[in-house]
Amino acid sequence: MERLVNTPEASLPPLREDLRLHEAAPDQDGAPAWSIQDPVTNRFFRIGWLEFECLLRWPASPQAIAQDIAATTALGAHADQVEDFARFLDRHRLLRPTPAAVARLAAQASEPGWKHWRWWLHHYLFIRIPLVRPDRWLARALPVVRPLLSPLGLALIALASFLGMVLVARQWDGFTHGVLESLTLSGLSGFLLALVISKTFHELGHALVATHYGIRVSHMGIAFVVLWPMLYTDTSETWRLRSHRQRLAVSGAGIMVELALAGLSTLAWALLDDGALRQSMLYLATTGWALSLALNASPFMRFDGYFIVSDLLDFPNLHERSGALARAWMRRTLLGWSDPDPELLTPQLRRALVSFALVTWIYRFAVFLGIAAAVYFMFFKLLGIFLFAVEVVWFILRPLWSELSVWIKRRSEIKLDRRRWMLALGAVLVGLIAVPWAFDIGTPAVAHPARQQNVFAPFPARLDQLHTPGSVQARTDLAVFVAPDLQVRDLRTSATVQALSQHLTGLTAEDAGMDQRRATSERLGEQLAETRADREEGERLRVVAEFDGIWLDVDPALAPGSWLGTKNQVGILVDASHWVVDAYVEQRQIDRIQVGAQARFRPDHHWLSVDATVLEVDSTRSNRISPAMLDARHGGPIATQPGERQAAPVDALYRVRLSLAEPLPDLRETRGRVVIQGTRLSLAWEGLKRVAALLVRESGF
Repeated sequence: MERLVNTPEASLPPLREDLRLHEAAPDQDGAPAWSIQDPVTNRFFRIGWLEFECLLRWPASPQAIAQDIAATTALGAHADQVEDFARFLDRHRLLRPTPAAVARLAAQASEPGWKHWRWWLHHYLFIRIPLVRPDRWLARALPVVRPLLSPLGLALIALASFLGMVLVARQWDGFTHGVLESLTLSGLSGFLLALVISKTFHELGHALVATHYGIRVSHMGIAFVVLWPMLYTDTSETWRLRSHRQRLAVSGAGIMVELALAGLSTLAWALLDDGALRQSMLYLATTGWALSLALNASPFMRFDGYFIVSDLLDFPNLHERSGALARAWMRRTLLGWSDPDPELLTPQLRRALVSFALVTWIYRFAVFLGIAAAVYFMFFKLLGIFLFAVEVVWFILRPLWSELSVWIKRRSEIKLDRRRWMLALGAVLVGLIAVPWAFDIGTPAVAHPARQQNVFAPFPARLDQLHTPGSVQARTDLAVFVAPDLQVRDLRTSATVQALSQHLTGLTAEDAGMDQRRATSERLGEQLAETRADREEGERLRVVAEFDGIWLDVDPALAPGSWLGTKNQVGILVDASHWVVDAYVEQRQIDRIQVGAQARFRPDHHWLSVDATVLEVDSTRSNRISPAMLDARHGGPIATQPGERQAAPVDALYRVRLSLAEPLPDLRETRGRVVIQGTRLSLAWEGLKRVAALLVRESGF
C-alpha cells in the first residue's frame, strides 16, 4: 500500500463526498460509536470516539488532527493513531481516490471479469446474484404479517409447534419410518422442494422484520457457495439500528420463521390422514428442524447463528476480534512474548472469546477440508485436484503461514527456555508419530451360539408332535410332522410293489418270453426305488436334536394338527455352552488382525463387555452380510448395496470369527461392537503409505 502521507505535516487525502455517517449504539463500556456507510458497496464500518473526532477535523495533517483532539477533548490522540485510521479508510476505499488509485480502478474495470479464469478462481467459492429489489412489496405485505409478529401471534405459533411435537412423540415410530421410506429418488426430490420453500420463508423472515424496523432491504437473490445455490437477503443496513436487540430480532428472524414453519408442519402431519399432503408436511418438518438447528444455528461460520451470537452479546466482528485475542494469547502462552490484548475486556469475557476462537478454527479446518474434498469430487480429476490444492492452500495453509511468518520474524524475542521447551515438545510429537503403537480395531459384530439348529418343516406338512421348550439331549425328537399325501403315495407304491412281485413270481418261461419278465422286473425296480425315496422323505418328517442344547423360540400358538410351510420356523436349538462372534473388518485393517489376538465384545445398550479370542480371519472379502441385523436396511451399522436381494456390503469387508470366553445371558443373537487388539502401527509410516497409495490411485488422468 502506498504511503498516504510522507511527513506528519502533509495533509491527508479528503473523504469521499457520498459517505454517510450514522450514530450507533454505545460500546459495552459506554463509549459512543458511529457507523460509516459506503453507499456504493452498502457496507458499514463501525468506528469509535477517536475516529469520529478525526473525521470532524478531516482533512488535515495527522499531527494537527492529533494535537487538536488532545487539546479540545479528553482523548490522548497521537499522530500514529491518525495515520492508522487513514490507512483503514484507504484500504476500504473510503477516501477520495488519488490519481494512482484512479489508475488502479480503471485497470480493474478493464479486466474481463467473469469471462476470465482468474475471476472464477477467486470467486467460485461464493458468488452473489441479486434478483429482486423487494422494498415495495415488502411494505405492502408487512401489515398482513404484522399480527404474526405480535406477542400473541408468536405465542400461538409456539403453542401449536409444542402440540405438534407432543403428538409426533406419541407416534414417533411412524414418523421415523416415514422419513426412512422417503429416502428414495422421488423422496429426495420432495425434500429438495421442501428445502426451497423453507429457505424462501427463511429469507422472507429476515426481510419482513428488517422492514418492520424501518430498514431498507436493498436486494434479494441467489448466492452460490461452492456452486451450490442458496437464497440470501441483503440486510446489511441493520447496522443503522442503535439497539442490538433489534439487530438480534432481524438476525434470528430467519431461523424463527423456519422453526415456526417446521412446528406447524409437524402439527399438520400429526393431524392429517395418509396422503400426499401429509407427506409434504413431513418433508417441510424434517428439513426445517434439521437444517435450522444443524446448519443455520452454528456460530462458527458466518451464518445466522454467528450474527445472533454477535448481536446477543452486542459484540460486532466477533470472529475477527476473538481471533485477534486468541493469537495474542497463543503468543504469550507458547512463545513467552509480552504482546498485549488488542482490546481491554474482562477476564471472563476474554477467556470465553479465546475459547470460542479456538473452537472456530478447529471447526473451520474441518469444514474447509470437507469443502476441498467436495470440490475435488465435483469436477473432473485434473481440475478437481487443482481446485483442491487452491482450497487447502488458501483457506488452511495461508492463515497458518500468516501466523507462523510472524513467529519466524520475531524468533529472536523467544526466550531460551521457551525455545528448549518447544524443541522438546516437537521431538516428543515426532516420536509419538514415528514409534509404532498398539491401536485397537473396533468394528460392528454379532454374537451367537457356535452351534444352532433352526427347525422348519421339510415341506408343507401337518405338525404331529412338538417338544416343549427347555433343555434337550441329542437324538431327542424336536418335532414330528405328518404328510398325508406322502402316506397315500407310500401305500400306493407298496401295493404296486406287492402286485408286481406276485406277478413276476407267477410268470413262467412258457407263459411269457424273456422280454415280459425283463419289463416287469424293471417296473418293479422303479417302484422299489420310489418306495425308498418316499421312506427317506418320511424320515425327514422326524426332526431330532443334533446335539445337547436348549430348545427355544417355539411359537406358543403351534399345536399338533397345525399346518406349516417351509418358511415357518418351528423353533431353534442352541448350544449355550460355546458362543462365537462374527465381525466385519475394513480391508485396510484386516492385515493387522492375527489369529489368537485378544478382543472384547460389548453388546448394544450394555456397559459390560466379554473377553474374546480371534479364531479365524477370512482371506477373501465377504459377498454378503450375515446375519441381517448388521444390514443398514434393517437398522444395522453396515451399508449395503441398494436394490440387492442379498446384503452385499458397499465397502470391501472381511469376516473375522472370534470365540467368547463366556456365554451371554441372552440366548439369542446379539448385535454389538467388538474391539480387537491389532498389531503395532506407526502413524508416520501409515500416513506415508496412504499418501503414496492416494498418489498412485489418482495419478492416472
